[in-house]
Amino acid sequence: MAKKLFDYQLDEAVDGFFLLKDSEVRIAKNGKKFLAINFQDTSGEISGKFWDASDQDVEHFQPGKVVHLKGKRENYQGNPQIKIQQMRLTQPGEPQDVQQFVEHAPMNTAAMEEELNQFVFEITEPNWNRIVRHLLAHFHDAFFSYPAAKKNHHAFAGGLAFHTLSILRLAKSVADEYPHVNRPLLYAGAILHDMGKTIEMSGPVSTTYTLAGNLVGHIVLIDEQIVKACQQLKIDDQAESVLILRHMILAHHGLMEYGSPVRPHVMEAEILHELDELDASIQMMQTSINHAEPGSFTERIFAMDGRNFYRPTHDDTKGELPSE
Repeated sequence: MAKKLFDYQLDEAVDGFFLLKDSEVRIAKNGKKFLAINFQDTSGEISGKFWDASDQDVEHFQPGKVVHLKGKRENYQGNPQIKIQQMRLTQPGEPQDVQQFVEHAPMNTAAMEEELNQFVFEITEPNWNRIVRHLLAHFHDAFFSYPAAKKNHHAFAGGLAFHTLSILRLAKSVADEYPHVNRPLLYAGAILHDMGKTIEMSGPVSTTYTLAGNLVGHIVLIDEQIVKACQQLKIDDQAESVLILRHMILAHHGLMEYGSPVRPHVMEAEILHELDELDASIQMMQTSINHAEPGSFTERIFAMDGRNFYRPTHDDTKGELPSE
């Protein structure tokens, strides 16, 4: 059985087929081009540098291509890296289906959709319910297939819906513990908060940011869609209920320096921000812990201030995310 990326140990020779998730042209100190690459399979992704890249190499080794790679597993500044020795595109008869190299959410689409719909039924405020249903239908296919990010948390096919569902489960626990929390508002905000990523990103394979994603961002993009939905559904977009729902999305990053145009000023908006942070952080830590051996530290997690995390020796499980 072919080894996956994270089956290879430190200093072990790497020999296998992998997907080019990213391949960016950069200039080295000597003035020559090189490719900064992220290799991917269903176990995760590891970076590597292809030095002295020719114009033909740049043309051939594009994101979304499957390659045969020979090299060595190394560490660089606390993070795993592949030292590339040989690399070529696949040939006829060799693996070429990119889907077999893409990591997927631990639940299938049907299961996620069924559970999410149960939360929609509990959104009893008419305007919120109509807006949520309208936008879920409009972005359905992308919402259930896109990742929640290009890198970092839930960066796998179906990650956007899975991240949303995880927050909804957390929201249910919070609302059960604190009955005064507006449950329908919290659920509606949770479902919509990252839906703009279906416009911000290109898709689940070799994900990139679209022009709208780079110039506008998912928070503003989905706020625009809420206003459009109101126009189509004949809902007053200046009604208090709509403004509060828009505030949930606009404030969910918590701080303006993190991309929110406004800080949370409704209790449920603050709760959504905290739950979003919690779920993203746990998923990033768990992914890194899964790749570490007991008694060792994980790779450094850039999105968590470059910290790494220790996996105790008594932890004899991989701590995998739940399967479907």
